[in-house]
Amino acid sequence: MKRSLPAPRAPELTAELTPRELEGLAHDAACAQVELGGSLPEGQLARGVSLEEGVLSGLEAPGARLEALRLLDCEVRGCNLANVRAPRASIVRASFATCRMTGLQLPDAHLRDVAFRDCRIDLASFAGAHFERVSFEDCVLAGSDFLETQLASVRFVRCRLAEADLRGARVEGCELRRCELSGLHGLESLAGAAMEWEDIIANAGTLAAALGIAVLDERQSEN
Repeated sequence: MKRSLPAPRAPELTAELTPRELEGLAHDAACAQVELGGSLPEGQLARGVSLEEGVLSGLEAPGARLEALRLLDCEVRGCNLANVRAPRASIVRASFATCRMTGLQLPDAHLRDVAFRDCRIDLASFAGAHFERVSFEDCVLAGSDFLETQLASVRFVRCRLAEADLRGARVEGCELRRCELSGLHGLESLAGAAMEWEDIIANAGTLAAALGIAVLDERQSEN
C-alpha cells in the first residue's frame, strides 16, 4: 500500500488583520497583515503585487492582469478571480475556498503548500507551472490544462477533471480519489500516481483507452 501524501502546510496568519477595501492596485504594491475586500477595475493591470500574511475575502477581480504576483501565508475566500492572468506567480502557504476561477491563467507559476477547496477552476491554464504539496478538493477543473507542469505531491479529491489536459506533465507523487476523468488528455502522464481500487475499476475504460487496450466482445466466438 502506498502511503498518503503529506497535506499542504496551512497559512501562518497573525491574529490581528487590518480590514481594507481595494479599489485598485499600483505596480509593485505590497501589503501585509491585512484583510482585503472590495473590487478592482475590469482588466486591472499591476505587476509585482505582493501580499503577505493576508486574507482576500469576497474580492471582485475578474480579468485582472497580475504579472509576477506574490502571495505568502494567505487565505482567499469567496473571491471572483475569473480570467485573472498571473504569469510567473509565486504562491506559498495559501488556501483558496469557494472561489470562482474560471479561465484563470497561471503559466510558469510556482505553487507550494497550496490548498484549493470547493473552487470552480474550469478552462484554466497552469502551463509550465511547478506544484509542490498542492491539494484540490471538490473542485471543478474541467477543460483546464496542466501542460508541461511539474506535479510533486499533488492530490485531487472528488474533482471534475473531464477534458483536462495533462500532456507533458511530470509527476512525482500524485493521488486521485473519486475524480471524474472522462476525456482526460495525457492520461499516460499519471504513470506512478495512486488511485483507490474502486476508482481504478470505475475508470477502467478510460485507462484502457489511454494504454491502447482494445475491449473484446464477450459474445464473439473465441474462434
